[in-house]
Amino acid sequence: MIHGVLPMRRFLLAAATFAVATPLQAATLAEAVKADMPSLMTLYRDLHANPELSMQEVRTPAKLAVEMKKLGFSVTEKVGKTGVVAVMKNGAGPTLMIRADMDGLPVVEQTGLPYASKVRAVARSGVETGVMHACGHDTHMTSFIGTARQLAARKAEWSGTLVMILQPGEETGEGAKAMLDDGLYTRFPKPSQVIAFHDAAAAPAGVVAISPGYALANVDSVDISVKGVGGHGAYPHTTKDPIVLASKIVMALQTLVSRENNPLDPAVVTVGSFQAGAKHNIISDEAKLQLTVRSYKPEVRKALLDGIQRIVRGEAIAAGMPNDRMPVVTIREAEFTPATFNTDALSNRALTLFEERFGKQRAVKAPPVMGGEDFSRYYLADKSVESLIFWVGGTPMAKWQAAGGDASKLPSLHSPYWAPEADTVISTATEAMTALSLDILKKG
Repeated sequence: MIHGVLPMRRFLLAAATFAVATPLQAATLAEAVKADMPSLMTLYRDLHANPELSMQEVRTPAKLAVEMKKLGFSVTEKVGKTGVVAVMKNGAGPTLMIRADMDGLPVVEQTGLPYASKVRAVARSGVETGVMHACGHDTHMTSFIGTARQLAARKAEWSGTLVMILQPGEETGEGAKAMLDDGLYTRFPKPSQVIAFHDAAAAPAGVVAISPGYALANVDSVDISVKGVGGHGAYPHTTKDPIVLASKIVMALQTLVSRENNPLDPAVVTVGSFQAGAKHNIISDEAKLQLTVRSYKPEVRKALLDGIQRIVRGEAIAAGMPNDRMPVVTIREAEFTPATFNTDALSNRALTLFEERFGKQRAVKAPPVMGGEDFSRYYLADKSVESLIFWVGGTPMAKWQAAGGDASKLPSLHSPYWAPEADTVISTATEAMTALSLDILKKG
C-alpha cells in the first residue's frame, strides 16, 4: 500500500511544536502505554525480523494468538486460511472490530537495522526472494497487541463486545475477502464499528491523520496481450508489428484520464510493464502490457475499464490487425481492491478525540491517496457498519526536517530502506486506538 503526501504545512508546523506537553487528560493512558513499550518493542523486533509473505503467514498468527489468549480473549485461528479472530465480551453495548494486517513483502531489506530481516521465501511466481515488513505491518501488529493489553486491563471502563482480527494477505488484496467469505460477519459478532491504522512514510513520526470520505482508491490490475505477426526486422512490411501497436495503445490510454475523465474525479492509468521481443532483428509476434488502474467512484472505474477495452480494439483495427489476432484484455477481478471509505460520523468523532488528546498540531485532516487497502471490504460487506482507517506518521523528525518536509526525498512504503521510528509509531497508534475504542465502547 502506497500513501501520498499529506498536508505539508500542518506537518511542518507540527515539527516546531512537538515539545508541547501531552494534554493532562491523556496522562494516565499515555503513561500506561509508555510502561508497556519495552515489552512491545521486543515483540516488534521479533516480528520485523521474521516476516511472512501474503497468505503464507504461519508463525506470525500462531505467536500472536497465544498473546491474545493470555489476555482472556476467545481466539479462533485459521479464519480465511491464516487469519485470527479474538473476541472479548464485556456486557451490553456496541460491537467494535479492530483490524491489523500481518503480511510482509517480497523485498530484500537494506535498512541496516540490527534486527533486519534475513528471511527468504518462494513467492507465488516461483522465484525465491527476500522478505521484509517494508509496509510497516509489524508496527500494526505490535500496536494491535498493545491496544489489546490496554483494553483487557480496562474492562471496568467499557461495555460491549470487542472483536480483534489479524488479517492475512493485505498486500495481495485477498485477505479481507477471505476472512469475510469464511464467515467473519456470521460466525462471529458483527461489528457496529470497524477501525484500523496504517503507518505513513509521508508524515513525521507521531502525527495522526484522518481522511474523511474516500481515503484510498479502487485498484485494478489489467493485462493486455497484443498479438502480431512476427518476422525479420529487415522486412517489416511482411509483418504486423505488435510493439508498434502496443506503443500506440500505451499513448492512447493516457487520453482516458486527460480527455475522457472529469478532472474533478481522480483517476490513474499506469502501464507498469511492457515486454516484447528477444533480439535486435526479430519482430516478435506478441507484446505484453501490465496496467494498474486507480479510481474512487464505481462509475469512474467502469468508464476506465470499458475505455481500455475500446481503445485496445480500436487501435488494433486501425493497425489492420485481423480478427483472429485481436489483442486480449484481461481484468484481474480476483485481485481487485475496492476504494476505502471512511464514514463521516466516525471520522469526525475520531478527529475531535485525537485533537483533544494529542493537540491540533499532531491530529490533522489529510487528503485521500491513490494507494489501495482491502480494509475497504469490511464496510462494503455491510454499509451499516461505521468504518475508519487512519494514518500514523513514521518518518523520524530529524530526517523529515532535513528533507524540508519533501516526502519524495525520503524512503517510501515498500522501499527496502523504509525504517519507521517504530517506538513512536507504536506508542502513538496504541494510545490512539485505545482511546478511540474506549470512546466507542464507553459506558452509557
